[in-house]
Amino acid sequence: MTRAGVHRPILSGLLLYSLLLAGCAQTDQVDATDRLKPCTGDDTPVDAYCGSLKVFENRATNQGRQIDLNIVVLPALRADAKPDPLFFLAGGPGQGAAMMAKGVREMFRQVLTDRDIVLVDQRGTGQSHPLNCEDQDDSLKAFGRTAADSLAMLKHCLAGYDADLRLYTTTIAMDDLDDVRSFLGYDQINIYGGSYGTRAGLVYLRQHGDRVRAAILDGVAPTNMRLPLFFPRDVQRALDLLIADCAATAACNATYPNLQARLRELMARLERAPSTVAVVHPRTGERGAITMTARILANILAGTLYIPVASSLIPALIERAEQNDFQGLLALASIGDNGSPSNMSVGMQLSVICAEDAPRITAEEGRKESEGSLFGEYLMRTQQDACAFWPRGTVDAAYYEPVTVTIPTLVMSGELDPVTPPVWGEETARHLPAAKHIVMPGTGHTAGGTGCGLRIIRNFIDAGTTDNLDTSCVANVKRPPFFVTPAGPDPGTGGNLSRRSSTSAKASVDKPVGRPGATR
Repeated sequence: MTRAGVHRPILSGLLLYSLLLAGCAQTDQVDATDRLKPCTGDDTPVDAYCGSLKVFENRATNQGRQIDLNIVVLPALRADAKPDPLFFLAGGPGQGAAMMAKGVREMFRQVLTDRDIVLVDQRGTGQSHPLNCEDQDDSLKAFGRTAADSLAMLKHCLAGYDADLRLYTTTIAMDDLDDVRSFLGYDQINIYGGSYGTRAGLVYLRQHGDRVRAAILDGVAPTNMRLPLFFPRDVQRALDLLIADCAATAACNATYPNLQARLRELMARLERAPSTVAVVHPRTGERGAITMTARILANILAGTLYIPVASSLIPALIERAEQNDFQGLLALASIGDNGSPSNMSVGMQLSVICAEDAPRITAEEGRKESEGSLFGEYLMRTQQDACAFWPRGTVDAAYYEPVTVTIPTLVMSGELDPVTPPVWGEETARHLPAAKHIVMPGTGHTAGGTGCGLRIIRNFIDAGTTDNLDTSCVANVKRPPFFVTPAGPDPGTGGNLSRRSSTSAKASVDKPVGRPGATR
């Protein structure tokens, strides 16, 4: 899940949150590839099939503007492939799935052996009538963009859209998705959703659950989450876990003592007097100066906490920032940025969040949930302000009720996730009688990015049930070791799996689910 006003590149580990799979059709059905053509674009594998399905923007009237939904199918490798595909639902909200086809093919190659993989750009994303709003500035100046700058850009984009932004909500998009399923000739499907894709998956389960054999929800963002209300608190939780793990590791604690107090002082100093420093653009090599503010630092730290391998650098870079050296932090902000166009349609993101979440957040709740967080004043503010003028679709009150279908569901959470922490997965799983919730220790946003997670996903899809699912590999997953020297981690420390992590993972894996739950 990304942050509209805090925009940063999607890191490779987050690639998982967005996708769709489709299996071979039964003999009395249309073969999916019969409706498509071999792909010719550079973003797709050479053996993939591409096409589109036209739907009305206004599904209620079936009149007016139409949208071509962009579809990519990665065909199964076996000639006798299973008839039920795996549909991967993209994250964000705002990510287009099709652009990720090459990465998805590599990550889920074992799934691809027996089942097609289908990727569909949700309406408003990718090549499905995208609601893009991209800043073309590739200079150092972009790092210092203010909230006012971002709002002005959003208003400019809003004025130029040829779309009814009230019609890009999740419920409408999941009816689109079922049209794609039918168009491709699939009777039943499996679904994988990561981050916002879990919300889309839950909505699809509610609206079209009779078409789902099994579901994976990875990094759960349910319909009642009220984005971005809890984000400052949950980012602070992830930071607190990092600092606690550093303190519990002898080499890290000796090298970076009192890290929490030092970071708070650094943030306070930048709030009082922002620092203008000479830097080099991490990607282009441009030399110049930027004014480092507490807001910029908060956004960089929040984004880095998504990926533990990147956040292992945070203690070292805080120490360098204390000395007014912010070059390393800017490099973290640029991870994954190769100069290619962004795969994030911010207009669609706002159309979802401003309709489904923002109306249920009061200013008082926002202040309360931000108390005690270093990030409370800086994160998601642009998004909240944008919702004041963004067109809002209609959302039925029943949308926020828990989904209670009996479909076998694998729920996965990263223990260190700063945006969809395990409490959301636990709450969601308690309402799903056939669900199993796994918390992956030492892992950030989405647990399926680990080798263990991919193995569990493959076994679950093969079996179609959580009964007797082998999750023993979870005990071996740990946080990447912290950098304590310029060369990297102390070779004598090993990993940083704390006693907290190992016991938390075991409790989550062994604990039965399906009972009434609580909210984060």
